[in-house]
Amino acid sequence: MVQRISLAHGEGGELTHQLIQEVFMSAFSSKKEIQHDSAVFPIEGKRIAVTTDSYVVQPIFFPGGNIGKLAITGTVNDLAVCCAVPKMITAGFILEEGFALSDLNKIVHSMAEEAKAANVKIVAGDTKVVEKGSADGIFINTTGIGAISEQVCSPAIKKGDCVVVSGTIGDHGIAILSARNQLGLLTDVQSDCASLHSLIQSLLEQVDGIRLMRDPTRGGLATSLVELCEDFQFSVELEEDLIPIRREVTGACNILGFDPLYLANEGKVVIVCDSSNKDKVIEIMQNHKYGEEAKVIGKVISVNDSNGKLYSRTQIGTTRRIHRLNGMILPRIC
Repeated sequence: MVQRISLAHGEGGELTHQLIQEVFMSAFSSKKEIQHDSAVFPIEGKRIAVTTDSYVVQPIFFPGGNIGKLAITGTVNDLAVCCAVPKMITAGFILEEGFALSDLNKIVHSMAEEAKAANVKIVAGDTKVVEKGSADGIFINTTGIGAISEQVCSPAIKKGDCVVVSGTIGDHGIAILSARNQLGLLTDVQSDCASLHSLIQSLLEQVDGIRLMRDPTRGGLATSLVELCEDFQFSVELEEDLIPIRREVTGACNILGFDPLYLANEGKVVIVCDSSNKDKVIEIMQNHKYGEEAKVIGKVISVNDSNGKLYSRTQIGTTRRIHRLNGMILPRIC
């Protein structure tokens, strides 16, 4: 067990996984449970989904969004990938003494605009103010509630099922790094921060055979797929040259030594679906503004595998094993 918390424990990788399992799950759960992006449970004969998240991104304003927009889109997406229609959100604010009221107004209005666009209501909240130096400007905590739709995923995964991603990966991570101006990185990459509920509902309504969905935020595409493989006991092989990555993101990663598979995304969904329906999935996605660059990027190579694994076939034809993010690649990205 770890003795001290480090920034790497918040990166969504191996240390985050250990922290959740060894501290939180051991205290709050009596059995090993699959960790979805939301909790799903029945209330008076209806099934609802609940998710909670905290946003501590630095800087709070970045290309393509700000901490307020991120708080709404992140909450909406966590509900949507669990086949829920987002309905309500609560918002808690921790404000640092001296924080500019004009910045707070910008953040709150962007939250209101995104919530309206996503057809969700902000129904409750809380505000606390702490001494200067205690909160880095502003932190936001949200809880989201959604109603499980009639169309749900059917996680009966089969060998040959396809892995699809809705668009280019790593945009948010590079946008945040560029906004920090710490490494002299000059790029016009915008964060992909977006609410994906309408895209996901279109898929659920029109396509059978959607097995699983995941919102690949902290730890990136790689960590999200590793978690799915382990939790649902199947193995996947990705085709490295099929994964959509912007040239600017690839260039930044080459300069800084990052693997784009581990960079955060805030407006992408990764889907496992029946291979017979992959063309329909791609068609629906590419006809939506948040899925125009959707691609099939891999396939399920084995099922009922107690040690589910993720592999990637490289551009030169070799295969490498992909693990969770180990250590810290980019702190404070959400």
